[in-house]
Amino acid sequence: MGDDAVKKLRADVVDELKRRFVGRDEVVDLIALAVVAGEHLFLYGPPGTAKSALIRQFASAVQGRYFEYLLTRFSEPNEIFGPIDLARLREGAVATITTGMLPEAEFAFLDELFNANSAILNNLLTVLNERVYRRGAEVHRLPLLSLFSASNHLAEDEALGALFDRFLLRCHVDHLKREAMPRLLSAGWALERATGATTSVSAADLRVLSRRVHDVDLTRVTEPYAEVIFKVRDLGVAISDRRAVKMLKLLAASALLSGRDSANPSDLWVLRYVWDRVEQIDPLAALINGVLDRHRDEPASHPLAAVPEAVDAEDLARQLEAAEREIAEGPTSLASLARLREHVGAIADRAAWVGEDLARKHLLERVARVLAKVGA
Repeated sequence: MGDDAVKKLRADVVDELKRRFVGRDEVVDLIALAVVAGEHLFLYGPPGTAKSALIRQFASAVQGRYFEYLLTRFSEPNEIFGPIDLARLREGAVATITTGMLPEAEFAFLDELFNANSAILNNLLTVLNERVYRRGAEVHRLPLLSLFSASNHLAEDEALGALFDRFLLRCHVDHLKREAMPRLLSAGWALERATGATTSVSAADLRVLSRRVHDVDLTRVTEPYAEVIFKVRDLGVAISDRRAVKMLKLLAASALLSGRDSANPSDLWVLRYVWDRVEQIDPLAALINGVLDRHRDEPASHPLAAVPEAVDAEDLARQLEAAEREIAEGPTSLASLARLREHVGAIADRAAWVGEDLARKHLLERVARVLAKVGA
């Protein structure tokens, strides 16, 4: 799969999904990155934000075998990996019927991942690490390209933390802002009527591209990457040496998707998505954007390497003061309260991009207090 096929992947799959799913460019780009890197993506956010639909459409576009399941506390391994073949069992052999189940999938989506019980958890760790499913003497080598998962909460105990650690990429997905609603309704209605589009790019092509990741030249990025890893650790993000090495695949995949055979510092954008806890998301983004800002002129940068324009912290502070005055006077209606809540939320989004640590922290703390007053 050469550069021409990479262009087809971007034009026929990635760009087409961005057109059909309003406001989900970030998620689409991360799905493509995960697949090319041969790694896994975790999506954090509320239900109804098109997470599974995006992955299902991606798999359909490249004619990939797809498996999807909503985990509950009562889910059993048979529901995911397949039931025991009773005919073979009567003959004295333990065999699994995997037809249509996760062991035969090239793309898999497990919703509410952290509902997994210990029986499922142990199997998933092997699937994510080794692309292998074992049951007794059975060993299934899996064709899995990437496994995707989602939850509206994060892992709380150590066992689930080990599972979460296997997802190199983490993305926060939230409901769209008010101004995006008209486009969302129009695109969503069109999506209801649309049939799944197929392309000249196949899952087999993606597998070939994934193997090219290890041929990417990382010479230019090794030193700045090492420096950034220590800065990310200083933020409290737990990046082991093993994980630091594996994340090089993300930089290499970014380079390939940008049409390059060598990585450059603009590919460090992938480190925005290695957070462990929600409170790390904004500081991590600010840190990585500061690094990327010094490399704005790198050629053929990935779309997610773009750095937002500089944010004026003083202007945001003035907007917060105005919002606080309006709250003190009392909103005149539920509609005005909703508008005010959304405006303060937009201030919070911009405050996350303030480069200076103390100013950003002060603004975000102040935003949190204001949002609490308006019931957000």
